[in-house]
Amino acid sequence: MGDTALGAARRRLVPAVVDVGLGVTVAAVVLVAAFAGIGPASTSNPRGLDVGAFALAAALAGALGIRRRHPVAALVGLNSVVVLWFVGPYPGRLVALAPLLGCYALAADRGWRWGLAGAVLTAAVQILAIRVVLGDVDTVGVVPIAVLLAATAGSAGAAVGYYRALLASTRAELARETSFREERTRRLIAEERLRIARELHDVVGHSMATISVQAGVGLHVLEQRPGQAGEALAAIKRICDAGLTDVKAVLGALRTPSGDVEQSCGLDRLPTLLETVEGAGLRVELDLDVGGRALPVPVDLAAYRIVQEALTNVIRHARARTVWLAVEHRPPRLTLRIRDDGTAPPATDGWGQGIDGMRERARALAGSLTAGPYPDGGFEVCAELPVPEVR
Repeated sequence: MGDTALGAARRRLVPAVVDVGLGVTVAAVVLVAAFAGIGPASTSNPRGLDVGAFALAAALAGALGIRRRHPVAALVGLNSVVVLWFVGPYPGRLVALAPLLGCYALAADRGWRWGLAGAVLTAAVQILAIRVVLGDVDTVGVVPIAVLLAATAGSAGAAVGYYRALLASTRAELARETSFREERTRRLIAEERLRIARELHDVVGHSMATISVQAGVGLHVLEQRPGQAGEALAAIKRICDAGLTDVKAVLGALRTPSGDVEQSCGLDRLPTLLETVEGAGLRVELDLDVGGRALPVPVDLAAYRIVQEALTNVIRHARARTVWLAVEHRPPRLTLRIRDDGTAPPATDGWGQGIDGMRERARALAGSLTAGPYPDGGFEVCAELPVPEVR
């Protein structure tokens, strides 16, 4: 924090030092030119350098020193110094060039309109001052020069001001673009984390639910029916192997540049999934009508995960005996219906999270998902997923 404040103070100090240095230099040049008699000669006897000349030189240096912070006051002060110098009359006329710096600073800071006003003021003051000193006869040749110099200084300042404004606008636009890209990157990372978390939730949740059921069956029949207990243990092993394969696929996505989860699940794995569910004690009635059409990978994976999560929720919460599963592919959409005959209320934390996850999967594909009690009893999950045409 201290280093930042110190750096900002230094950035403010450098232009101020430059302005003061320029003002002192110009004042010194004006005094040297006056002492050496450089510049147009006066029609009257010039006045020697005195305290008044040094006071005007100091005022000149001060006006140039504040030209960045107070350009209007600086320009008025510089023109006033020129008038007083010529009225003096002090020798040397290079002082007439000093207001051009103020005219430039005003145009650069306030824009071309202020620059035009400053140029008109500067040209008028210089013409007036030189007329007083040189007389009417020589004014005719001075007018175009004074106007040209003032116009040139104002135009140069306006051009520099426009360039500065354009540069500031470009930097601001670049900062906004950088901020937008960073925000987009953070959003994509968050979405990717949610996607992977959803995959792990579906895989681990289904595996743990079915393992719990099979383990309960094994413990119950361990002594009376050892053969059935062995079948339960074999089912647990199959579930663990399949779950580990899916988990490795999800975690493997973290090590790939694209972050895509390997396609290892789809509706073609429904028989294995239903076998596992039936092993947990549920009777599944399947109505599969996909017409032999291939589904896009994202739709195929989402459909499988929705069915898997819905069946997992039935096993964990519904206390059901039968599940009716209908999968219908009617272009341009795929419809999934999972209904059970359970009696347990669905409003549990685990069930609600599962429904939210399924709904997010459907929405990610511009689809929809509804879930709620079925009129004839039980609970129904219905999902509709758009299926783009594969060309």
